Amino acid sequence: MQLVPRPQRRAASLIDQTAYEPHFPDRSATLREATVDRVAIFIDGSNLFYAAMQLGLEIDYSKLLGYLVGGRRLLRAYFYTGVDPHNEKQQGFLLWMRRHGYRVVTKELIHNADGTRHANLDVEIAVDMLELARYCNTMILLSGDGDLTYAVNTVAYRGVQVEVVSLQTMTSDSLVNVVDRYTDLAKIKSLIQRDELESRAHSIP
Repeated sequence: MQLVPRPQRRAASLIDQTAYEPHFPDRSATLREATVDRVAIFIDGSNLFYAAMQLGLEIDYSKLLGYLVGGRRLLRAYFYTGVDPHNEKQQGFLLWMRRHGYRVVTKELIHNADGTRHANLDVEIAVDMLELARYCNTMILLSGDGDLTYAVNTVAYRGVQVEVVSLQTMTSDSLVNVVDRYTDLAKIKSLIQRDELESRAHSIP
């Protein structure tokens, strides 16, 4: 796929609003805050889950959110995942995520003929990234999916800095080539690992 070169990066303007507004009405320039780095986070839940399995990593999602924000101002943290409405454990996890800083976007799992299940949320991720591009300086994507390359490059072309965090062995080169910063998930494992005592507590029936 041929990617369009990015122009010289412009200074991203910020809108001072306390809540995300779906239709993003135009705002006066007096509301712009050029000195605040505002960040939006997009987590491909399935991709992150399999990456964590490869690393033997049990993620503490509070630690993960704190690491990703890094003292900046958080606009939104989205978590995208396929769901089984009959899986009570998964429903409990997603409820916890909603109550601890994440906006959860779900799609019901599709059952394939071979017995596997999947739910592709690439379109949802891409649309949300494009919608929020006007409202933040930085976007962080947790996915190695090359299908998101075009959306990421479009966002970067608009002047937003894009960071990707994913497992290197599961990440498309095309995605790495268009981002401003890439972090291998393996290198931050110790920073986002759930504490051993907490893991034991969660394992008790």
